[in-house]
Amino acid sequence: MRAWLEQVEATAEGDDALAVLAWLAGAELAIPDEELTGALRRGVLLLAAGGDPHRGLVLDGRAVVAVADDLDAPERRDALDVGLAALEGEADGLPMVTAALERLRSDRPLAWRSYAAGLLGEELAG
Repeated sequence: MRAWLEQVEATAEGDDALAVLAWLAGAELAIPDEELTGALRRGVLLLAAGGDPHRGLVLDGRAVVAVADDLDAPERRDALDVGLAALEGEADGLPMVTAALERLRSDRPLAWRSYAAGLLGEELAG
C-alpha cells in the first residue's frame, strides 16, 4: 500500500488525489455486484448525457453524486472511515497524502463522494 501512497504523493493532486485515496481506503467495502454495476451504469450514462463520458470527474458533479447516493449506507461510510484511518498509519512522511486523508476523515460526505468518484473512474478506465 505504501507504494500506492507514494505514487499519489508524487503525481496526484486536488480531487484526483482525494478520489484515489478514498478508492484505496474503500477497497474492502462489500457492495453486491448488481448494486454496484447498476450505480456505475447510471453514473456513466449521466456523464455521457453531459457530453464526453471520459472527461475529468467532479466530486460534486451529477454523475459522482448519483453514484454516491445510490451506494450510500451508514455502515459503508463507517467502513470507509476505517480504511482511511488505516491509510493514515501508512502515510508518514507524505505531507500531501496526509493532508488529503485528514481532509477526507474530517468531511464524511466529501469522503463518500470521493469514493464514488474513484469507483466511477475505475469503471471508465476499465
